[in-house]
Amino acid sequence: MRQNTMSFALPPSMRNYIDERVRGGEYGNTSEYLRDLIRRDQQAEQARRFRTLIADGLESGEGRPLTSKIVDELRFQAFDRAG
Repeated sequence: MRQNTMSFALPPSMRNYIDERVRGGEYGNTSEYLRDLIRRDQQAEQARRFRTLIADGLESGEGRPLTSKIVDELRFQAFDRAG
C-alpha cells in the first residue's frame, strides 16, 4: 500500500491532546490516532447515509415486505456511496 503524507498546523492545545492520547498507550503514534479518527468518521458517514436511505424509503409510498435480501441491498448502496 502506497502511503501519502500530509502536513498541517494544529493549535498547541490539540497537539498536546493528541500527544496525551498516544502516551496513554491506546495509539502507537500520532498517525495511528489520526487514522482511527478518520475511520470512525467514515463509519459515522456510512451510518448517516444508511439512515437517509431508510427515511427516503419510508417516505416513498406504499410499503412492501422487508426481506433480508432487500436489507443487504440497502446496506450495499449506503456503504458503496459513502466511500
